[in-house]
Amino acid sequence: MARMIAGKPRPNHDVYIRLLRGLTPEQRLRKAFELGATARAMFEHGLRQRFPAMDGDSLARLVRERLDRCHNRNY
Repeated sequence: MARMIAGKPRPNHDVYIRLLRGLTPEQRLRKAFELGATARAMFEHGLRQRFPAMDGDSLARLVRERLDRCHNRNY
């Protein structure tokens, strides 16, 4: 039976977790950076789609402003 996360079936979740646990610390850190870069690229792409007329500098400023609002300020 597939694992359910947030009400959605995730049949490969256990396999993914097992693979991550098998990585070296360096590989895990690289994976974390890769996931962060992918998330940022998806975020920028979404803003580009939402504001297609915005020039590159304005879009970069908007990305920084939005990311600043999301930043964890607990430290």
